This record gives sequence, C-alpha cells and structure tokens, in this order.
Amino acid sequence: MSRGHSPGSGASAPSAATSASPSSPSVSSSPSPAAYDPAQLAPQVRRYAEQAGIDAQLLMAILYNESYKPHDPALERAWQQLKPDAAFGVANMHRAAFDETKQGHDFAARTWEELPDDRALAVEAAAWYLHDLAAQLPAHRSAPYTEDELLALGYNTGPGNMLAFARGTAPGSAARSYLDQLHANWSKSAAALKL
Repeated sequence: MSRGHSPGSGASAPSAATSASPSSPSVSSSPSPAAYDPAQLAPQVRRYAEQAGIDAQLLMAILYNESYKPHDPALERAWQQLKPDAAFGVANMHRAAFDETKQGHDFAARTWEELPDDRALAVEAAAWYLHDLAAQLPAHRSAPYTEDELLALGYNTGPGNMLAFARGTAPGSAARSYLDQLHANWSKSAAALKL
C-alpha cells in the first residue's frame, strides 16, 4: 500500500496539519529501560511493515513516539497492577486492540500479556493494527492530513476518532501533540531503517 513514499526512503515527514493520539522471533528485552532505542528493532519493523503492507517509516516513527516510557517487562507489569487498562509492549498496545488485531494472523494464539517480553510480537501486532486502520480509511477525505498522519492519529486515539479526523474534525491538543512528535521523529525513523 503506497503512502506517497517507499518504506525507509527518507522521504519528507508527513505534512503538518493546517487546522488547529509463536512465529515471531523474540527480541531480547534484557537491555535496561534507559538503553532502549527503537532503532534496535529496525529488522523487525522492515519485515512486519512489508508483510502488513504499511510504511516502515511510519511504524518506526510510532515506536519512537511510544518510547516515552520505560519498556522493561517488570515495570510494565507493576504499572498494569496499578492501572489495569495500561498498554503493554514497545508499541504501547492495549489489550482490546491486540485481541482484535491478532485474529486471522500468525500470532493469533499469542496473548497480550506476552507483549512486554517479546518486542518482535509487539512490532508485528502494531504493523497489523496499522494495516487494519488503513482498511477503514475512506477513499475520499476532507481532512488536511496525509494517510500516514491519519494512521498515526488512529493508532493514538482509536479508529473512531481517526475517521472523525478524516471527515475534518480537528484533533484535540493531545492528538496534535502526538502528530508533532511523529513529525519530529520522522527523519530519525528513516535513519534507523537504513542501519
């Protein structure tokens, strides 16, 4: 699925909005939370983005957006005990999104609880979630956002909000901040994929 540039091509960032969120190979989660860099996952990002037919640079930028918190399995589980609806894994995926996304994919037998320990599974699930979001986008949109921007908004705020933004509803401040962060991470994502 083309978004106007090929994955990892280093194309310019999506335009800023004018108006004003068993088969997967495991990637070790042993580095300290401070040492985590989404660039470590470039091979998985390229692989799963290609399989899902989504832009690898978008997926990498989302991983950078979601790297704001420590991705240590023990810390994630401790936080989940305090906040049961917390997101898990390096892609910060919620249980409902994971359970819906995994249907019909090679990771269908996997569980949401595995995400903190298996970074490759988290990347694979995020790629297919973006694929599923893309399938929901209307062909004709009145919003000033690129498809990548709408998918990032959908990843952050959910499909219902993404569709509202595609129809022209202005995102709130948190969603605009997520887009700003995506733009800030765009070049870094292209560089990470070239490693």
